[in-house]
Amino acid sequence: MLKPLEVLISVDTSFSLGEGAKKPFEYNPIGTRSVICDGNGLEFVLDALDRFQINASFFIETANKSYFGDEPMGNIVKKILFAGQDTQLLVDPSWCHFEQSGNYSANDSCAGRDFIELRKILEKSSRTFKKWNHKKPQVIRAVNGQVDQIFYKTIYDIGIYMSSSVGLEMYIPHGKEMLLYTGRSKIADIMEVPLFTYKDKDIMGGYPSKTLQIATSSWKEMLYILKKARKMEVESIVLLTKPSDYIKKKTPDYSIITRNRVNQERLLKLCSFINENDQDFVAVDFSMKADEWIKSESSNIRKFKVPTRFRNGRKIENLINNLFWKY
Repeated sequence: MLKPLEVLISVDTSFSLGEGAKKPFEYNPIGTRSVICDGNGLEFVLDALDRFQINASFFIETANKSYFGDEPMGNIVKKILFAGQDTQLLVDPSWCHFEQSGNYSANDSCAGRDFIELRKILEKSSRTFKKWNHKKPQVIRAVNGQVDQIFYKTIYDIGIYMSSSVGLEMYIPHGKEMLLYTGRSKIADIMEVPLFTYKDKDIMGGYPSKTLQIATSSWKEMLYILKKARKMEVESIVLLTKPSDYIKKKTPDYSIITRNRVNQERLLKLCSFINENDQDFVAVDFSMKADEWIKSESSNIRKFKVPTRFRNGRKIENLINNLFWKY
């Protein structure tokens, strides 16, 4: 009997630099509020997962300790672990800019850094993760998918052997071997499990890459992808979301926010669908699958195409949702 398609919901859990992303030290980063979001962020996600008995992996950004200390994100990690969800490591080097002990740029990329600097960043991030989670991360993710060969060599050197970083809509790494759309592929002795990326036809006749994300992919689109992937006997799909996907904000400082009804409904429908169709789909997380997945590669499907009607519908829905505060 064919095994169910494994769906891994990955949740990038990080504080916001706000305007400080452009002008560090001129604006204060936003801590807990940018993740909790008045109950419409992390708590909404955890409640949705619990309601439909869905496992997910929360990628925890730890370098924010340089600015906030241990307590804010440490307390968020406790909430996630108490809910019975998996945690892994998210690396955003831009937070290291606040460290007094080093001279780090405000650049958020793990790509383009020399081995020594990157190793320091990754080691510090991993140590903090272990302190908060009482375990070493099995899987690492570079923020915004910004990776290169040195990144993979460095994480191997610090004893992490799996990554889930590549998302080709966000960032295209240098080298054909890193053009990963689905499945699992070895890069420099690291097993990379990319975010699922597909193709849809634009008005110019091209097929741009679209990475599967709750914030930007419509429910109808997600449903089509899941059903098509199942028919194609795709083994697993990794998709991306963030706690802040489920709110709208007037300003970068999160002072005025409201719930994002469209995105909340997308997550609820996804969780409900997986729960109700357990013969064909199963929610997994990295703590469940890492030991198995690291042993073997699986197909990198480069041309998983979605009909243009879904692209058009997605763009209209997202445009209306972004334009109207109470939509």
